[in-house]
Amino acid sequence: MNHDDLNLWSKRAADWAQEYHATLRDRPVRAPLSVGAIARQLPMSPPEAAEPVEAIFADFEAIVPGGMTHWQHPRFFAYFPANASPASMLAEQLANAMAAQGMIWQTSPAVTEIEQVMIDWLRQSLGLTEGFVGTIHDSATTATLSAVLTMREQASAFESNIKGLSGQAQLRIYASAQTHSSVDKAVRVAGIGQDNLVKITTDAAFSMRPEALEASICADLAAGLRPAGVILCAGGTSIGAFDKIAACIAVAKAHGLPVHVDAAWAGSAMICHEFRDLWAGVEGADSIVFNPHKWLGVQFDCAIQFLRDPAPQVKTLGLRPSYLETAGREEIVNFNEWTVPLGRRFRALKLWFTLRAYGLEGLRARIRNHVAWSAEVCEALSMIPGVKITTQPILSLFTFALADEAASEALLTRINDDGRIYLTQTRHEGAFVIRVQVGQFDCTREDVMMIAQVVAELVAAR
Repeated sequence: MNHDDLNLWSKRAADWAQEYHATLRDRPVRAPLSVGAIARQLPMSPPEAAEPVEAIFADFEAIVPGGMTHWQHPRFFAYFPANASPASMLAEQLANAMAAQGMIWQTSPAVTEIEQVMIDWLRQSLGLTEGFVGTIHDSATTATLSAVLTMREQASAFESNIKGLSGQAQLRIYASAQTHSSVDKAVRVAGIGQDNLVKITTDAAFSMRPEALEASICADLAAGLRPAGVILCAGGTSIGAFDKIAACIAVAKAHGLPVHVDAAWAGSAMICHEFRDLWAGVEGADSIVFNPHKWLGVQFDCAIQFLRDPAPQVKTLGLRPSYLETAGREEIVNFNEWTVPLGRRFRALKLWFTLRAYGLEGLRARIRNHVAWSAEVCEALSMIPGVKITTQPILSLFTFALADEAASEALLTRINDDGRIYLTQTRHEGAFVIRVQVGQFDCTREDVMMIAQVVAELVAAR
């Protein structure tokens, strides 16, 4: 395959993509297949000779779409969306064509400089104070790991990277039980250890109790342990819980501890001024992560980490061997020093295209619709006999269940086997509940209200 072939087949791929998106509502959201069904359709060994693109594309059409869970389906209400607006897809096509490796400034100046500008556009869009800078990661998991590694180094006077953790005081990280499992993974990967992630109790609103945070820090200090940092939740994955950001930051700062705020999903909603009270006080954080790929229409992967001061993270993660130096430019920004990977894709291009193609007002209108439709379908579900709303909507996320846990599990299986919508589960206060999250880029009110229709039909048919 050469570039002339690429020109031809790229146009064919664009036609396929247009038809795919136009017909998504006619497809089941989740692939109704058994494990191994796709693999069995592939040869056991790679081809020795080149195959015609016609055959490759035909196999793609025959095998792949029917084996996909369709994340761009307008009735995908599971997890959180991984949206891909048309403008973002176009930008990805261009970025893929250039295939830049933007590890340092000189390997593609536009990659670095557009990223810097896009970070500041997003800072302004979310209402964050001047002074925050930042970088783009692949996911919030990597951003949180970067923050935890930095907490570890600050707590060890930047000796852990060199000497290791052996012989040092036991480090402690504090977070609420509503934080994402990526926090657990970060303390494991950072060598701090799962047992040193202290889950702080929450109040009736499932927000971290500042007084409990204070008590835990003081107890650890008295026991000779070393507090290293606090991770706060701004829109939990399970039910959308928000910690009391300002009050918890005040406790952390009183003890000189850095704070990372995980707003991976809900952070996008802060482009709407009326939702910013939910994370009031966030300007006091040292690190904040949110994912434009979840709710702003920017194609996965694209996670933004804002930093009040990048110096500790660069000191933690930065390495500059001679082959990565830019002659005569010692102070230039090289974003690989802010992140875990050395290699970096041109992720900023899709931010630039998306923000310009829809504008903040266009994106705000989508988010406001999703929040309103979530409240509306929640009310409709509450009217179905046997359905109980277990947590009220926080932005566009809520949960419901039937009276019996086994019945709730069976209902979710039937919902997803039905194919018209896709939902997922969580455990809340020990019970199995069904999550509803409205956020797909192209969904309509009718798509969202389909949730109540499907649930009503399946409950009635039990």
